[in-house]
Amino acid sequence: MAMKPSLQLKLSQHLALTPQLQQSIRLLQLSTLELNQEIEQAIAENPLLERDDDPLATTLRVAADGAIVERSAAGEASNIEPGSPQITEANGTDRTDEYGEIGVADWGSAPSAGASDDEDASPLTWALSHSSLAQHLTAQLAATQAAPRDRVLIGLLIDALDEDGYLTSTLEEVREMCPPQAEVEMDDLTAALKLLQSFDPPGIGARTPSECLLIQLDSLGRQTKAPCSERVLMLAKTIVSEHLPLLASHDFGKLRRLLGTSEDDLRTAHQVIRGLNPRPGVGFGAQTTDYVLPDIFVRRIKGRWTAQLNPEIMPRLRVNQLYASLLKRDRGKEGQAPWSARLQEARWLIRNIQQRFDTILRVAQAIVDRQHNFFTHGAIAMRPLVLREIANKVNLHESTISRVTASKYMSTPFGVFELKYFFGSHVATETGGAASSTAIRALIKQLIGAENPKEPLSDSRIAELLGEQGIVVARRTVAKYREALKIAPVAMRRAF
Repeated sequence: MAMKPSLQLKLSQHLALTPQLQQSIRLLQLSTLELNQEIEQAIAENPLLERDDDPLATTLRVAADGAIVERSAAGEASNIEPGSPQITEANGTDRTDEYGEIGVADWGSAPSAGASDDEDASPLTWALSHSSLAQHLTAQLAATQAAPRDRVLIGLLIDALDEDGYLTSTLEEVREMCPPQAEVEMDDLTAALKLLQSFDPPGIGARTPSECLLIQLDSLGRQTKAPCSERVLMLAKTIVSEHLPLLASHDFGKLRRLLGTSEDDLRTAHQVIRGLNPRPGVGFGAQTTDYVLPDIFVRRIKGRWTAQLNPEIMPRLRVNQLYASLLKRDRGKEGQAPWSARLQEARWLIRNIQQRFDTILRVAQAIVDRQHNFFTHGAIAMRPLVLREIANKVNLHESTISRVTASKYMSTPFGVFELKYFFGSHVATETGGAASSTAIRALIKQLIGAENPKEPLSDSRIAELLGEQGIVVARRTVAKYREALKIAPVAMRRAF
């Protein structure tokens, strides 16, 4: 049976995300750094868009000729040091290239990798440079009387060290890196490692934490004024070589019984070991510090905590008025459509960025109103809060609140926190109310901070103390919160 064609009308509703709405949602979830990158890209692609402010107004810049130029807040440039070279990090010598250039007869006659001409280095270069661990060790290698062959072997070992100063490769693996014609024996590498372990800092070149601490204890024993007696030093060596796990777990009673020593000697040996550095390589090399620029400042104004936008992070964008006036004058002419679209894109971006900051401010003020006790008393006064409560207050969807609170930071009297920090789950109390998990963590940290070091509080005891304050928390929950705070278990907190 054939179907007859027919026409039908059907009404339906659906949500269409316009390009402007898509851009607004995307800008809302960007961090401050990502927003500035987005703006810089938009300015590079759209000649009609420009900014009045300079986000890098107070930073050091390197000019095309290599001179380091400082820009003041007013935008004026002042040359700090004309003609000074660009600051780069020196790399170690490529040992593979050395092997390719050195024959069997003269293997080991490679020049020292530490040799460098620093006579022309500027004072600014010296101030801003920071030698790496490999450079520090190579400089010491250049000052030794080691044979050229041993220098190359020690250089191989230096290249095999990790950032903590440990030799992560076995001597067999290092030996396989050497060319067969060099005929490197294990005794050669063992002697080279012994010499490397005599370098500064003490403990460098160790293969295990126990060996690292033993090297440092040997170094202490060679000092003119040793920090302890020979008996205590030998006791410390026995502990780090045979009983390091017991020391880490603070099982001092069992240690004293196994070693047959007095309490005073064990205490002194423990203090000596605590003064050692299990990671001797830390502190060398370039270390960058990540800084957080707050989006919101919280100030107390007329007895009320108020959220304010940080003016330093708000970009000042505008449409190029010359181009805009030309487009308006030549409206309707051929070829103007693409430029009119770019003008509209520039206006959309400016409007969406302003809407982004308005939304952040509304959400931040709603959080401040909800958590006003935190800004007076700290984390211990935090109230339970979920995204839905803030969404209902500012008439936005929960997904929007989630985007706003991600990678946005608030400066408070107690430090800088991400907006997500102020949200916490509910924990029931005996009175039928609820306490914030953040406040419970603060209470746990406070209880442990005030405990007797010789009799630290167990997780069960902490749960009982919280119960006395009306907060019903299981021992497993206390353990979970304690681990989140990176607080050691009771056995490892016990003092000797």
